[in-house]
Amino acid sequence: MQPENKLPAHPNVPLATQVLLVRPARFGANPETAATNSFQQEVPTGTEAKVQQKALDEFNQFLLKLWAARIDAIVLDDVEEPATPDAVFPNNWISFHPGGKVVLYPMLSPTRRLERRPELLTQLEQEHELPLTEVIDLTYFENEGKFLEGTGSLVLDRQHKIAYACLSERTHPEPLQAFCDRLGYRPVVFHAVDDSGLPIYHTNVIMTLGADFALVCLEAIPDEEEQGLLLEALVDTGKEIIDLSLAQVKKMAGNMIQVRNKAGEPVLVMSEKAYKALRKDQFELLNTLTKMVRSDLRTIEAHGGGSARCMLAEVYR
Repeated sequence: MQPENKLPAHPNVPLATQVLLVRPARFGANPETAATNSFQQEVPTGTEAKVQQKALDEFNQFLLKLWAARIDAIVLDDVEEPATPDAVFPNNWISFHPGGKVVLYPMLSPTRRLERRPELLTQLEQEHELPLTEVIDLTYFENEGKFLEGTGSLVLDRQHKIAYACLSERTHPEPLQAFCDRLGYRPVVFHAVDDSGLPIYHTNVIMTLGADFALVCLEAIPDEEEQGLLLEALVDTGKEIIDLSLAQVKKMAGNMIQVRNKAGEPVLVMSEKAYKALRKDQFELLNTLTKMVRSDLRTIEAHGGGSARCMLAEVYR
């Protein structure tokens, strides 16, 4: 049953009104990313085609759920060759910004760099009438062994121009500062680890920003000073803080995204697993602030190591 929701609390907060998805053609576990992604599981030998079909089915059902919630979605198709097993996560290689600006990001995995196909930008311009006035290319940092994987590495407060980032092998200070300099953002940087003490690979695994709330796993941030600076920034920008546990993070409860649908309503998008991980009090609070959409993404989560937020790149026209 779909819960009742209040009207948007902040209709002028710049939530995306359109999202970009990439339909997978060769989905699977990427051995180049496994060492830095503890959420990712190997695909058993001989089940590759079955896993791809399951991922494709999940993708298509997810897309139908978005459309049913009146979320405007652009869909591009992955190609079979060269194989790009993580193509279903476009938010890591590209982000869109007002005024037609596009940022291309440096990525750790050479296989993932193949996802940045120039023809996709042409397709967005010609077929989807998306004006791209400026391409800010940060991929040169790959030559220096420094990476910033889009809105996986960055959780952006676009209203207050704050870029939240937990440093890891996939998120380095230099490209982060370059992003902030070019787009006019202020960085808020911290370190985060899982319950085994391993670095959290992407910021958007432990943190989701909504128009008037923030889901964040404070337990993952061991440094009290860094935690304090993060909390100060969130409180100063008027966010109601919903603290997640590491157990909830493991179930992808930090990997959500809030967008605005065609009716102007805020909609929080998440996986079925993330939805079920919410406590009753957390659900009830979110239910007063936003509509919610959930979809079963278990195959994509298990072998890709990412969830609903990773599958969506926000588009700003």
